[in-house]
Amino acid sequence: MSTTASPVLDLSATSIEITRQLCDIESVSGNEKTLADAIEASLAGSDHLEVFRDGDAIVARTTLGREQRVVVAGHIDTVPLNDNLPTWFESADGVDYLWGRGTVDMKAGVAVQLKLAVELADPAVDVTWIWYDHEEVGEDQNGLGRLAANHPELLDGDFAILGEPTNSVVEGGCNGTLRIEVRTFGTRAHSARSWVGHNAIHDAAPILAILASYRPREVEVDGLVYREGLNAVGISGGVAGNVIPDECIVQINYRFAPSRSSDEAIAHLSELFSGFDITVVDRADGARPGLDAPLAQEFLAAVGGVAMPKYGWTDVARFSALGVPAVNYGPGDPLRAHADDERVDVTQITECERGLRLWLSGATGQ
Repeated sequence: MSTTASPVLDLSATSIEITRQLCDIESVSGNEKTLADAIEASLAGSDHLEVFRDGDAIVARTTLGREQRVVVAGHIDTVPLNDNLPTWFESADGVDYLWGRGTVDMKAGVAVQLKLAVELADPAVDVTWIWYDHEEVGEDQNGLGRLAANHPELLDGDFAILGEPTNSVVEGGCNGTLRIEVRTFGTRAHSARSWVGHNAIHDAAPILAILASYRPREVEVDGLVYREGLNAVGISGGVAGNVIPDECIVQINYRFAPSRSSDEAIAHLSELFSGFDITVVDRADGARPGLDAPLAQEFLAAVGGVAMPKYGWTDVARFSALGVPAVNYGPGDPLRAHADDERVDVTQITECERGLRLWLSGATGQ
Protein backbone atom coordinates (compact mmCIF):
# COMPACT_ATOMS: atom_id res chain seq x y z
CA MET A 1 0.00 0.00 0.00
CA SER A 2 1.45 3.38 -0.99
CA THR A 3 1.43 6.38 1.27
CA THR A 4 1.73 10.05 0.41
CA ALA A 5 4.80 11.65 1.96
CA SER A 6 4.30 14.82 3.93
CA PRO A 7 5.70 17.98 2.32
CA VAL A 8 9.16 18.99 3.51
CA LEU A 9 10.04 22.57 4.41
CA ASP A 10 13.51 23.87 3.60
CA LEU A 11 14.10 26.35 6.42
CA SER A 12 17.61 27.11 5.15
CA ALA A 13 15.97 29.01 2.27
CA THR A 14 15.18 32.72 2.39
CA SER A 15 12.14 33.81 4.35
CA ILE A 16 10.58 34.82 1.03
CA GLU A 17 11.00 31.31 -0.36
CA ILE A 18 9.78 29.77 2.92
CA THR A 19 6.67 31.92 2.60
CA ARG A 20 6.06 30.39 -0.80
CA GLN A 21 6.61 26.86 0.52
CA LEU A 22 4.10 27.45 3.33
CA CYS A 23 1.45 29.00 1.10
CA ASP A 24 1.67 26.20 -1.46
CA ILE A 25 0.66 23.74 1.26
CA GLU A 26 -3.06 24.49 1.30
CA SER A 27 -4.30 24.89 4.87
CA VAL A 28 -7.78 26.36 4.83
CA SER A 29 -9.22 26.28 8.36
CA GLY A 30 -9.94 22.67 9.26
CA ASN A 31 -7.30 21.36 6.88
CA GLU A 32 -4.14 22.38 8.75
CA LYS A 33 -2.80 18.89 9.54
CA THR A 34 -0.51 18.54 6.52
CA LEU A 35 1.12 21.91 7.19
CA ALA A 36 1.35 21.25 10.93
CA ASP A 37 3.07 17.92 10.15
CA ALA A 38 5.55 19.72 7.87
CA ILE A 39 6.33 22.37 10.50
CA GLU A 40 6.80 19.78 13.22
CA ALA A 41 9.11 17.73 11.00
CA SER A 42 11.14 20.78 9.98
CA LEU A 43 11.93 21.55 13.65
CA ALA A 44 13.05 18.01 14.49
CA GLY A 45 16.78 18.70 14.02
CA SER A 46 16.88 21.84 16.16
CA ASP A 47 18.40 20.61 19.39
CA HIS A 48 18.01 24.01 21.09
CA LEU A 49 14.20 23.75 20.88
CA GLU A 50 11.71 21.75 22.91
CA VAL A 51 8.79 20.94 20.63
CA PHE A 52 5.21 20.28 21.73
CA ARG A 53 2.06 19.58 19.76
CA ASP A 54 -1.57 20.11 20.68
CA GLY A 55 -3.87 19.11 17.85
CA ASP A 56 -2.55 21.06 14.88
CA ALA A 57 -0.81 23.69 17.01
CA ILE A 58 2.98 23.45 17.24
CA VAL A 59 4.95 25.02 20.08
CA ALA A 60 8.76 25.24 20.14
CA ARG A 61 10.71 26.94 22.91
CA THR A 62 14.20 27.55 24.17
CA THR A 63 15.10 26.79 27.78
CA LEU A 64 18.34 28.71 28.22
CA GLY A 65 17.60 30.06 31.69
CA ARG A 66 17.29 33.64 30.51
CA GLU A 67 15.73 36.18 32.89
CA GLN A 68 12.95 37.00 30.44
CA ARG A 69 10.78 35.08 27.99
CA VAL A 70 9.14 36.31 24.81
CA VAL A 71 6.29 34.54 23.02
CA VAL A 72 6.10 34.88 19.22
CA ALA A 73 2.96 33.45 17.62
CA GLY A 74 1.24 33.09 14.27
CA HIS A 75 -1.66 31.13 12.84
CA ILE A 76 -1.18 28.65 10.01
CA ASP A 77 -4.70 28.49 8.58
CA THR A 78 -6.20 30.62 5.82
CA VAL A 79 -9.61 31.56 4.52
CA PRO A 80 -10.87 29.55 1.51
CA LEU A 81 -9.08 29.70 -1.84
CA ASN A 82 -10.31 31.40 -4.99
CA ASP A 83 -8.00 30.15 -7.73
CA ASN A 84 -5.06 31.85 -5.98
CA LEU A 85 -2.77 28.89 -5.35
CA PRO A 86 -0.08 27.91 -6.13
CA THR A 87 1.68 31.20 -5.46
CA TRP A 88 3.52 33.24 -8.08
CA PHE A 89 5.91 36.20 -8.23
CA GLU A 90 4.81 39.25 -10.16
CA SER A 91 5.62 42.97 -10.00
CA ALA A 92 3.02 45.72 -9.88
CA ASP A 93 3.65 49.49 -9.84
CA GLY A 94 7.36 48.84 -9.45
CA VAL A 95 6.96 46.60 -6.39
CA ASP A 96 7.89 42.90 -6.31
CA TYR A 97 5.10 40.80 -4.84
CA LEU A 98 4.46 37.19 -3.93
CA TRP A 99 0.82 36.55 -4.83
CA GLY A 100 -1.58 33.94 -3.47
CA ARG A 101 -3.74 32.87 -0.58
CA GLY A 102 -2.01 33.21 2.78
CA THR A 103 0.84 35.44 1.58
CA VAL A 104 -0.46 38.27 3.74
CA ASP A 105 -2.61 36.52 6.33
CA MET A 106 -0.31 35.30 7.61
CA LYS A 107 2.18 32.82 6.24
CA ALA A 108 4.82 35.47 5.52
CA GLY A 109 4.91 36.15 9.26
CA VAL A 110 5.01 32.42 9.99
CA ALA A 111 7.90 32.00 7.54
CA VAL A 112 9.95 34.66 9.33
CA GLN A 113 9.21 33.01 12.67
CA LEU A 114 10.19 29.54 11.50
CA LYS A 115 13.45 30.73 9.98
CA LEU A 116 14.44 32.58 13.14
CA ALA A 117 13.32 29.73 15.40
CA VAL A 118 15.82 27.30 13.84
CA GLU A 119 18.63 29.82 13.31
CA LEU A 120 18.64 31.67 16.66
CA ALA A 121 20.05 29.02 18.95
CA ASP A 122 21.35 31.57 21.47
CA PRO A 123 18.87 34.46 21.67
CA ALA A 124 19.15 37.19 24.29
CA VAL A 125 15.84 36.08 25.82
CA ASP A 126 14.16 32.71 26.01
CA VAL A 127 11.64 32.42 23.19
CA THR A 128 8.44 30.44 22.85
CA TRP A 129 7.36 30.07 19.22
CA ILE A 130 3.71 29.14 18.58
CA TRP A 131 2.10 28.20 15.26
CA TYR A 132 -1.58 27.50 15.75
CA ASP A 133 -4.68 26.39 13.89
CA HIS A 134 -8.27 27.56 13.37
CA GLU A 135 -7.79 31.31 13.71
CA GLU A 136 -9.99 32.20 10.74
CA VAL A 137 -13.11 30.50 12.12
CA GLY A 138 -15.22 30.57 15.27
CA GLU A 139 -13.89 31.51 18.68
CA ASP A 140 -14.67 28.05 20.04
CA GLN A 141 -12.21 26.43 17.58
CA ASN A 142 -9.27 28.83 17.91
CA GLY A 143 -6.03 26.90 18.45
CA LEU A 144 -4.43 29.58 20.60
CA GLY A 145 -7.52 29.65 22.79
CA ARG A 146 -7.29 25.87 23.10
CA LEU A 147 -3.64 26.12 24.11
CA ALA A 148 -4.50 28.80 26.68
CA ALA A 149 -7.10 26.46 28.18
CA ASN A 150 -5.10 23.22 28.00
CA HIS A 151 -1.54 24.47 28.55
CA PRO A 152 -1.58 28.08 29.82
CA GLU A 153 2.05 27.74 30.88
CA LEU A 154 3.04 27.63 27.20
CA LEU A 155 1.69 31.16 26.71
CA ASP A 156 3.48 32.53 29.74
CA GLY A 157 5.99 35.28 29.05
CA ASP A 158 7.08 38.84 29.72
CA PHE A 159 6.08 40.07 26.27
CA ALA A 160 4.36 38.63 23.19
CA ILE A 161 4.40 39.35 19.47
CA LEU A 162 1.66 38.22 17.10
CA GLY A 163 2.74 38.10 13.46
CA GLU A 164 -0.48 39.51 11.98
CA PRO A 165 0.07 41.67 8.88
CA THR A 166 0.95 45.26 9.82
CA ASN A 167 3.11 46.38 6.87
CA SER A 168 6.07 45.42 9.10
CA VAL A 169 5.38 48.21 11.59
CA VAL A 170 4.39 47.72 15.22
CA GLU A 171 0.67 47.92 15.99
CA GLY A 172 -0.09 47.92 19.69
CA GLY A 173 -3.02 46.15 21.29
CA CYS A 174 -6.36 45.94 19.49
CA ASN A 175 -9.93 47.14 19.60
CA GLY A 176 -12.55 45.00 21.21
CA THR A 177 -15.53 43.73 19.25
CA LEU A 178 -19.17 43.24 20.17
CA ARG A 179 -22.04 41.96 18.02
CA ILE A 180 -25.65 42.39 19.05
CA GLU A 181 -29.06 41.78 17.52
CA VAL A 182 -31.71 44.43 18.06
CA ARG A 183 -35.26 43.19 17.48
CA THR A 184 -38.57 44.87 16.82
CA PHE A 185 -41.89 43.07 17.00
CA GLY A 186 -45.19 43.51 15.21
CA THR A 187 -48.32 41.63 14.21
CA ARG A 188 -48.70 39.60 11.02
CA ALA A 189 -51.47 40.41 8.61
CA HIS A 190 -52.23 40.15 4.91
CA SER A 191 -50.52 43.04 3.13
CA ALA A 192 -53.79 43.87 1.40
CA ARG A 193 -55.22 44.63 4.85
CA SER A 194 -52.08 46.01 6.47
CA TRP A 195 -54.02 48.12 8.97
CA VAL A 196 -55.00 44.90 10.74
CA GLY A 197 -51.33 44.18 11.55
CA HIS A 198 -48.28 46.06 12.73
CA ASN A 199 -45.08 46.27 10.64
CA ALA A 200 -41.96 45.32 12.60
CA ILE A 201 -39.62 46.43 9.81
CA HIS A 202 -41.03 49.95 9.92
CA ASP A 203 -40.29 50.01 13.65
CA ALA A 204 -36.61 49.44 12.87
CA ALA A 205 -36.32 52.95 11.43
CA PRO A 206 -35.34 54.54 14.78
CA ILE A 207 -32.56 51.94 15.16
CA LEU A 208 -31.12 52.87 11.78
CA ALA A 209 -31.48 56.56 12.60
CA ILE A 210 -29.44 56.09 15.78
CA LEU A 211 -26.73 54.31 13.81
CA ALA A 212 -26.68 56.91 11.04
CA SER A 213 -26.29 59.79 13.49
CA TYR A 214 -23.79 58.06 15.78
CA ARG A 215 -20.36 59.67 15.92
CA PRO A 216 -17.68 57.10 16.83
CA ARG A 217 -15.10 58.09 19.41
CA GLU A 218 -11.38 58.42 18.91
CA VAL A 219 -9.82 57.32 22.19
CA GLU A 220 -6.23 57.68 23.30
CA VAL A 221 -5.00 54.65 25.21
CA ASP A 222 -1.41 54.63 26.47
CA GLY A 223 -0.32 57.04 23.75
CA LEU A 224 -2.13 55.40 20.80
CA VAL A 225 -5.40 56.71 19.36
CA TYR A 226 -7.98 54.01 18.63
CA ARG A 227 -10.89 54.74 16.31
CA GLU A 228 -14.16 53.09 17.21
CA GLY A 229 -16.97 52.04 14.88
CA LEU A 230 -20.68 51.24 15.24
CA ASN A 231 -22.41 49.81 12.19
CA ALA A 232 -25.35 47.76 11.04
CA VAL A 233 -23.92 44.67 9.36
CA GLY A 234 -27.16 42.90 8.56
CA ILE A 235 -30.93 43.25 8.64
CA SER A 236 -33.63 40.63 8.23
CA GLY A 237 -37.38 40.39 8.54
CA GLY A 238 -40.49 39.21 6.75
CA VAL A 239 -41.84 35.81 5.81
CA ALA A 240 -43.54 36.38 2.45
CA GLY A 241 -44.18 39.06 -0.14
CA ASN A 242 -47.81 39.47 0.94
CA VAL A 243 -47.43 39.31 4.72
CA ILE A 244 -46.87 42.19 7.12
CA PRO A 245 -43.73 41.15 9.08
CA ASP A 246 -44.04 40.50 12.78
CA GLU A 247 -40.28 40.61 13.52
CA CYS A 248 -37.22 42.50 12.29
CA ILE A 249 -33.62 41.90 13.37
CA VAL A 250 -30.85 44.46 12.92
CA GLN A 251 -27.37 43.01 13.41
CA ILE A 252 -24.91 45.54 14.79
CA ASN A 253 -21.13 45.38 15.22
CA TYR A 254 -19.41 47.68 17.70
CA ARG A 255 -15.63 48.04 17.57
CA PHE A 256 -14.58 49.68 20.82
CA ALA A 257 -11.32 51.05 22.17
CA PRO A 258 -9.40 48.86 24.65
CA SER A 259 -10.10 51.42 27.37
CA ARG A 260 -13.54 49.79 27.58
CA SER A 261 -14.32 46.25 28.66
CA SER A 262 -16.91 44.23 26.77
CA ASP A 263 -19.25 44.64 29.76
CA GLU A 264 -18.90 48.42 29.46
CA ALA A 265 -19.47 48.17 25.71
CA ILE A 266 -22.68 46.22 26.30
CA ALA A 267 -23.83 48.82 28.83
CA HIS A 268 -23.15 51.57 26.28
CA LEU A 269 -25.23 49.90 23.57
CA SER A 270 -27.99 49.03 26.04
CA GLU A 271 -28.27 52.72 26.85
CA LEU A 272 -28.03 53.75 23.20
CA PHE A 273 -30.82 51.36 22.16
CA SER A 274 -32.86 51.70 25.34
CA GLY A 275 -36.38 50.33 24.95
CA PHE A 276 -35.43 47.81 22.27
CA ASP A 277 -34.96 44.06 22.65
CA ILE A 278 -31.18 43.36 22.58
CA THR A 279 -29.35 40.03 22.33
CA VAL A 280 -25.56 39.77 22.63
CA VAL A 281 -24.30 37.42 19.93
CA ASP A 282 -20.52 37.72 20.25
CA ARG A 283 -18.08 39.65 22.43
CA ALA A 284 -14.33 39.90 22.81
CA ASP A 285 -12.34 42.32 24.93
CA GLY A 286 -9.64 44.34 23.28
CA ALA A 287 -6.05 44.68 24.44
CA ARG A 288 -4.18 47.73 25.65
CA PRO A 289 -1.08 48.61 23.60
CA GLY A 290 1.42 46.88 25.90
CA LEU A 291 4.12 49.33 24.85
CA ASP A 292 4.97 50.49 28.36
CA ALA A 293 6.71 47.18 29.12
CA PRO A 294 10.53 47.52 29.01
CA LEU A 295 10.82 44.66 26.50
CA ALA A 296 8.29 46.38 24.28
CA GLN A 297 10.34 49.59 24.32
CA GLU A 298 13.48 47.65 23.37
CA PHE A 299 11.57 45.89 20.60
CA LEU A 300 10.23 49.14 19.19
CA ALA A 301 13.71 50.64 19.19
CA ALA A 302 15.11 47.60 17.36
CA VAL A 303 12.54 47.48 14.58
CA GLY A 304 12.33 51.27 14.22
CA GLY A 305 9.40 53.47 13.38
CA VAL A 306 6.46 54.71 15.42
CA ALA A 307 3.89 52.34 16.91
CA MET A 308 0.35 52.48 15.52
CA PRO A 309 -2.96 51.24 16.97
CA LYS A 310 -4.58 48.01 15.76
CA TYR A 311 -8.18 48.73 14.83
CA GLY A 312 -9.25 45.14 14.27
CA TRP A 313 -9.44 42.44 16.94
CA THR A 314 -6.53 39.99 17.05
CA ASP A 315 -5.27 37.26 19.33
CA VAL A 316 -3.07 39.74 21.18
CA ALA A 317 -6.17 40.05 23.36
CA ARG A 318 -5.63 36.49 24.57
CA PHE A 319 -2.17 37.38 25.81
CA SER A 320 -3.45 40.58 27.38
CA ALA A 321 -6.10 38.60 29.26
CA LEU A 322 -3.28 36.46 30.69
CA GLY A 323 -1.37 39.55 31.81
CA VAL A 324 1.19 39.37 28.99
CA PRO A 325 1.67 42.67 27.11
CA ALA A 326 1.47 42.02 23.38
CA VAL A 327 1.78 43.75 20.00
CA ASN A 328 1.12 42.92 16.36
CA TYR A 329 4.09 42.88 13.97
CA GLY A 330 4.25 41.16 10.62
CA PRO A 331 4.76 41.62 6.86
CA GLY A 332 1.87 42.36 4.54
CA ASP A 333 -0.78 45.00 4.02
CA PRO A 334 -3.81 44.08 6.16
CA LEU A 335 -6.06 45.56 3.47
CA ARG A 336 -4.95 42.67 1.23
CA ALA A 337 -5.82 39.98 3.79
CA HIS A 338 -8.53 37.59 2.52
CA ALA A 339 -8.65 39.41 -0.83
CA ASP A 340 -8.69 37.50 -4.11
CA ASP A 341 -5.60 39.51 -5.14
CA GLU A 342 -3.84 38.79 -1.83
CA ARG A 343 -0.15 39.59 -2.23
CA VAL A 344 2.79 40.59 -0.06
CA ASP A 345 5.58 43.04 -0.82
CA VAL A 346 8.61 40.76 -0.51
CA THR A 347 10.77 43.55 0.94
CA GLN A 348 8.45 43.62 3.95
CA ILE A 349 9.23 39.96 4.62
CA THR A 350 12.96 40.59 4.77
CA GLU A 351 12.44 43.78 6.79
CA CYS A 352 10.35 41.93 9.37
CA GLU A 353 13.01 39.22 9.59
CA ARG A 354 15.73 41.85 10.01
CA GLY A 355 13.88 43.61 12.83
CA LEU A 356 13.04 40.47 14.79
CA ARG A 357 16.50 39.00 14.32
CA LEU A 358 18.16 42.21 15.49
CA TRP A 359 16.04 42.43 18.61
CA LEU A 360 16.12 38.77 19.60
CA SER A 361 19.89 38.78 19.17
CA GLY A 362 20.12 41.45 21.86
CA ALA A 363 20.50 44.66 19.84
CA THR A 364 18.20 47.66 20.29
CA GLY A 365 18.72 49.46 17.03
CA GLN A 366 19.75 52.63 18.84
